Amino acid sequence: MGYRYELRFGGVGGQGSLTAGTMIAEAAVFHTKYYATQVPTYTSQVRGGKAKADIIISDEPITFSETTNVDFFMTTHQSVYDAYRGDLKEGAIILVDPALVKNIPDEDRKKYKVYEYPLIYTAKHEIGNVVTMNVLAVGVCIGLTHVLDKEAVREAIKDRVPPAFLDLNMKAYDLGLEVGEKFRKEGPTKK
Repeated sequence: MGYRYELRFGGVGGQGSLTAGTMIAEAAVFHTKYYATQVPTYTSQVRGGKAKADIIISDEPITFSETTNVDFFMTTHQSVYDAYRGDLKEGAIILVDPALVKNIPDEDRKKYKVYEYPLIYTAKHEIGNVVTMNVLAVGVCIGLTHVLDKEAVREAIKDRVPPAFLDLNMKAYDLGLEVGEKFRKEGPTKK
């Protein structure tokens, strides 16, 4: 089997998890040589319900779009962490916002590589708009995993973000890349 990488972006409705997943899948399909699928899951509750986007990136056509061995999982809500961590592969990378995901079992910290970063606080106070949190998370993901070329993802973000908000989102993406690269060098968050 060739190259295959599975990602999951999870949160509650309105946090941008589905959009983050779409950006990554579109970057793979439209700006690289890879194939990709993105499968959203969400409740009927528009805001506040559990939501996730599962993405598969592969160098071969994808015939089954369900994730079964997730390599990267990002979440900004405890209930989403609890509900969707079940099919992570051993050694998977987990990125959480520690203000909202406070209970990570010790066995998870041993089994996975857990990184904590204040995504929502940073988007709101350092970037200047909380809605950039999903692009910040995409940047951290790409900087940490190198799953896709960072410029391919930048192009996908430009394709999706309204021009009036492009500079703000590029600031979020660049900060995310920087944080992800730092995490890559330093290793998982120590507890």
